[in-house]
Amino acid sequence: MIINTADGKTIDTEADLTPEERHVLQKLFLWESLAESIEQFREEMKKALLKGWNCSGEISESPALKSIINHLEKKLISRLSLDQRVNGKKTD
Repeated sequence: MIINTADGKTIDTEADLTPEERHVLQKLFLWESLAESIEQFREEMKKALLKGWNCSGEISESPALKSIINHLEKKLISRLSLDQRVNGKKTD
């Protein structure tokens, strides 16, 4: 999968991430769409990185994974802001 980040980076998940990182990334895609706050997303990210793949242990974030996580956080913040506007809530 090719991911084009908000900061202009192009990341090929097959070449630039380890299998363990790709596994965590799958979870993060889900949480980016389900999280009700940036804090919830970050907490789930920490859990996924600590648990690893099949409870294999902690996974260190490569620069590529960090860039993708940053991209997902920006997308989440944008979604949450839009949700607040649509639902008539005040945004900060």
